[in-house]
Amino acid sequence: MSVIPEPQPTAPPEPSAALDLVLRIVGGLVAVVAGALAAVLDLLLATWGWEIIEGRPDTATKTLVGISLALGGIAAAVALTVVVSRFAHAAVGTRWAVVLPALPWFVVIVAAGVRTAEGDLPLAGDNVLGLGLIVAGAITFAVAAFRQMIAAPVVRRGD
Repeated sequence: MSVIPEPQPTAPPEPSAALDLVLRIVGGLVAVVAGALAAVLDLLLATWGWEIIEGRPDTATKTLVGISLALGGIAAAVALTVVVSRFAHAAVGTRWAVVLPALPWFVVIVAAGVRTAEGDLPLAGDNVLGLGLIVAGAITFAVAAFRQMIAAPVVRRGD
């Protein structure tokens, strides 16, 4: 009786360097857009929650809803910041990738603190929720950047 040896499975093809570069660039662009969108979402939650707290404190229910939005908004800012910074690091593959979503996030937050020509001010100085959002987001980006700096270097195939 003869036994035919099974063929060894072939390794998956290595991605080309050009395709890898294109995917890293696209991932970086997605991280930049995601950082800006996270800031806009955080600002919407901050202003909406603060309007409920400040504008209509006539019932305990509305105040409780506003406080819940405040805590949820700060938690959302932290969660979005962590997710976007981890995505940027995974997509781009470098330690400095956390800067990609952080820069547009800070630009949108700073722009929200400047009064428009019409007199609108999305992030006023009396908005405690907005100030908490700024502190929580900035600290979370700083912690994410610090963690990337002390992490072991990523070893990619083909390097």
